[in-house]
Amino acid sequence: MSRSCRFLANSSSFQLRALYASLLGGLLATSTPAWAEESGGNARWVSDSLNTYVRSGPTDGYRIVGTLSSGQKVELLRSQGDYSQVRGENGSAVWIPTRDLQEMPGQAERLPQLEQKVADLSAELKGIDDTWKTRVQGMQETLDSRKALIDELQVARTALDTQLNQAQAELREAQAQLGEERQQVLMSYMVYGGGIAGVGLLAGLILPTMLRVRRKRNDQWL
Repeated sequence: MSRSCRFLANSSSFQLRALYASLLGGLLATSTPAWAEESGGNARWVSDSLNTYVRSGPTDGYRIVGTLSSGQKVELLRSQGDYSQVRGENGSAVWIPTRDLQEMPGQAERLPQLEQKVADLSAELKGIDDTWKTRVQGMQETLDSRKALIDELQVARTALDTQLNQAQAELREAQAQLGEERQQVLMSYMVYGGGIAGVGLLAGLILPTMLRVRRKRNDQWL
């Protein structure tokens, strides 16, 4: 995988982790108001940290009449001092230390909801991850095809450079040959011109002499 695609994959992984953290934070933030709404009124839950004894009155001096389990839902009837009177699932009203009550469901009740939301988020994140993987794969294929095209263009450019260098060498050779031919033609013209000039000069010297001889002969015949 190329450096750019590894960067994209790392970026997508970081974004997924950030999205997961954001969604989980949103889950916790949105679940608390729901439980708070459910706990509105007189609903209470026994603290998750213990199984607590309940008494017949609002002080430690009253006798113990039973226990309430951790996370058990009760109905708050009233509070007095450090104790609160609650009604359990069996319908009886008992007193429990107020510190042993909480206003949101216990872990045992919240866990299935959290697990379901986590499962939904995991499925959503898996879909996002698959989408990113598909996009990264498409980007990789696009980069591979472009790299192949660049390689082809590079090969074509190398071939054209070779042809250009060969053509330039042939052009220089042709120019050199043309220069030699021009010199030869110039020499030929010079020789030809010199020959014509020599013939003309020779003719200029011979013709007057021939004319005088012929005139003299003509005079003798007469």
